[in-house]
Amino acid sequence: MGEALHQFFIWVGVLVCLVFLVKCVRFCKCIVLSFRKVQPSSFLQSMGQWAVITGAGDGIGKAYSFELAKHGLNVVLISRTLGKLQAIATEIERTIGSRVKIIQADFTKDDIYEYIKEKLNGLQIGILVNNVGVLPNLFPSHFFSEPDEIQNVIHCNITSVVKMTQLVLKHMESRQKGLILNISSGIALCPWPLYSLYSASKAFVRMFSKALQVEYKEKGIIIQVLTPYGVSTPMTKHVNTSIITKSAEDFVKESLKYITVGDETCGCLAHEILAGLLSLIPSWALYSRGLQRVLLTSYTNYLEQNIKVK
Repeated sequence: MGEALHQFFIWVGVLVCLVFLVKCVRFCKCIVLSFRKVQPSSFLQSMGQWAVITGAGDGIGKAYSFELAKHGLNVVLISRTLGKLQAIATEIERTIGSRVKIIQADFTKDDIYEYIKEKLNGLQIGILVNNVGVLPNLFPSHFFSEPDEIQNVIHCNITSVVKMTQLVLKHMESRQKGLILNISSGIALCPWPLYSLYSASKAFVRMFSKALQVEYKEKGIIIQVLTPYGVSTPMTKHVNTSIITKSAEDFVKESLKYITVGDETCGCLAHEILAGLLSLIPSWALYSRGLQRVLLTSYTNYLEQNIKVK
């Protein structure tokens, strides 16, 4: 019995070491990739002629629209505000020269996908960026203190990812190539009290993406989930940028370096480091009343001092 227990603990130790080694290799790979240029345009163009970006009217979605157009792709911009879409389309066509299609759609509704399907018909879609999302409250708050946007969060953060993937994946499979980037969040990496609804919705995106990549990897399709922390966008009320908080443009440009790193990435080196540090915090401390008080007071004060839209 003692010998069997000894062997058991040896194998547990080996397993822990292997997990740690895999994390170290991934982190080292991210460091190396952070110093190289973005994936070559030829690689992105090889996926297909068109890139589809949801939530393209602002923030990360807008940044992906410009960046992918700069790499020679035509872009389909989908968002609910027609004026913003028209302005972005005009700028891309004028400054970059890529072709642009715009689709006005409100992702908080669930009856929009047949219309989107019709508009996408006939396009060779090589890249899909599932970016659209809703954050009920930027400030940490208890579940019943949040605005009543449960259905909007489900439609926008969860349904949109599933339905848009469904629309383009079959054609990617037939061509044996394609790239799907699903924007999740760093607070999806573990349960995050005081952001419970948003955290849970983004955790779905993470799990769905990773499972789907296993199913379709051998068919030449890259499905990657991105789990960034702070990015300065209208959704985060243009919080001041810093070493940790990236501008949307900087985040997107860096994230395209990591397309081939695996099924999951934080999208930038600073966020990979932050994720590694947070993973070292034991759950009893992470979910302690003390830390919740810090989030409710100190972090709230930080946001109030650093956001640009009051």
